[in-house]
Amino acid sequence: MKLRGLSFLIIACLPALALADEPLKLDPKRIINESSGFLKDREPEMTAEEYAVYEKVVDMLRSQPELAITLLEGMMTENQQPSPAFEFILGNAYFLAGQKDKAEARYLSAVKRYPTFIRAWYSLGVLYYSVDRYADAVPCLSQATSLGDRDPATLGLLGYCQERTGNAIVAEVCYMQALAVDSGNTDWMEGLLRIYVQRRQFESAEILAKSLIKLRPSDSSYWLAYANILVSENRKLDAMIMLEAAAGAGVAGPRELNMLADLYAEQGLDPEAIGAYQRLLAVAPDQGERQLLRFAQVLIANGSLKEAEGVLDGLPAALSPVGRIGALQARSDLFAARKQWPEARRELEELLRAAPLDGKALLSLGESYLAEGDFIHAGFALEAAFKVPETTYQASIELANIELKNRHFARCVEYLQAALNIERTEELQNYLDRVKALVAK
Repeated sequence: MKLRGLSFLIIACLPALALADEPLKLDPKRIINESSGFLKDREPEMTAEEYAVYEKVVDMLRSQPELAITLLEGMMTENQQPSPAFEFILGNAYFLAGQKDKAEARYLSAVKRYPTFIRAWYSLGVLYYSVDRYADAVPCLSQATSLGDRDPATLGLLGYCQERTGNAIVAEVCYMQALAVDSGNTDWMEGLLRIYVQRRQFESAEILAKSLIKLRPSDSSYWLAYANILVSENRKLDAMIMLEAAAGAGVAGPRELNMLADLYAEQGLDPEAIGAYQRLLAVAPDQGERQLLRFAQVLIANGSLKEAEGVLDGLPAALSPVGRIGALQARSDLFAARKQWPEARRELEELLRAAPLDGKALLSLGESYLAEGDFIHAGFALEAAFKVPETTYQASIELANIELKNRHFARCVEYLQAALNIERTEELQNYLDRVKALVAK
């Protein structure tokens, strides 16, 4: 039987690509260091003196940028402005030393004085990318490509910056141009995948997800993305098969196992869901514990008491403090569903010894006494629940019902008014109006 009320368990409807908020796998310092060579006939030249210093520092830029800066700055004089090429190299040294404000100033000066300086435009774009200034990076990288830079790294980086600034159409074109040259670059494939998912172009997204899994089968995020694409296409059975394959290959991590278990649970495949949650428990104890307890509560709410008991019996003996509280509450709810009130209270009393201000437990304790007609003990428990903010509303209504049965109409009005102050409903207002009429009589 398919379970109801389980939609809150499914972790995502669209691909949970943690890729969207992660930086690219590019190393800005490597790019800057490699850009220190020059393109003859297309970029400015240094003076002979500058070039002599350049030859000394070019190899030390990556390993000793501070020393390179000292040597480069030693060449500069107040009376003679350095060439744009020299400023570019100095900008690279500043960047590699972490002095990005100074690097930006040198790059800007270089491109202002020599507007067709491709590498200076590119390095400036990389600098802006490295500090998340994507809107500033776009015109710099665009200028580099318009001047003839067709390197896939430039195109892909431009695509990423366009994507981050909301220009998905241009980003798609850039990613595709980058992939035309560097077809195995997962950064650009991930970018395209995000765009296709955003547009709900799931057929294209599925092709990309398969390609990413083939290129990097041990990356669980690609399996999760593929599963979410299948779920978005309402192909949940295919998603479960694919996630089981990932688990069988030892690739599935907590997110993948959690999604697999949730899918099983949603489809009413209780034994499979329990098995998947148990696997989650093995790799992520806190998350697995939490999900098993939630699943047990869903099973109890749907009347699958035997299955819920199996879930609770499968919990490890050593639970976290929060998990122990949750397990005691769940067992109490299971006994209550079977109308085994003394057993339900036994679990709640143990829970309240550990957490005396647990509102839900106090409310459940009061309800168990009410079920047996013990209004006095019920009142004590519900009064305690009334003082806990998260259970004040429900406790108010239960206490109002008790006072009405005892014909304490004024007290009933007080509790109903307290409930209405928290959440106003037409049904509750009508209840209050009827009791006020009794008070008036």
